[in-house]
Amino acid sequence: MAHLSQTGQAVALKEWAVAVQALLDGRQTIVMRKGGIVEETKHFELKSHSFYLYPTYEHQRKHLLKDTYQHVLNETLADWSPNDSSVTIAAYAEAVRDIEIRDQETLDRLRHLHIWTDRFAEERLKWKRKHPLHVIVLRVYRLQDPLEIPIVPEHLGCKSWVGLDAGNSASGMSPVIGDREFEIQLEQIEKACRSIDLL
Repeated sequence: MAHLSQTGQAVALKEWAVAVQALLDGRQTIVMRKGGIVEETKHFELKSHSFYLYPTYEHQRKHLLKDTYQHVLNETLADWSPNDSSVTIAAYAEAVRDIEIRDQETLDRLRHLHIWTDRFAEERLKWKRKHPLHVIVLRVYRLQDPLEIPIVPEHLGCKSWVGLDAGNSASGMSPVIGDREFEIQLEQIEKACRSIDLL
């Protein structure tokens, strides 16, 4: 069941479509956030522990992806147009850990656990340096029936969170990886990090 905000809307986290696909593929279980340019608080906050994943397309950059995953970006763009009036949401997630990283050494130990290049990860860490980089560990679920969401002005812009109409709710979902595999990945992430903030 999707978490509802105080306005009665379901919550969605905006993320590159190629990253959402990697999460759905079980290729990774983390996202990295510092906050959108127009974020109200000027830094990232985990507003909900459960949310939909809202794929974005316009600002994806192939050179910031590892070579082995660059072709997936092309696949996400194959049926996309900047004039689209709706977006398809196929993933739901639960935040299991919110890890705050402030040093390059810790970030480097996570490099084999995500699709991004070292340059991308480093730029995320250095941007707004006084704020930590949030590495959020997600338990991801594939929606049985993907949601087709109308794109409204409130969804646009460099922001992390958007609200969806309360009528948009998933009828069923299943985890993309099994319990044991997820536990193994979580252990790897925790081992790579010096300290974690438990939710």
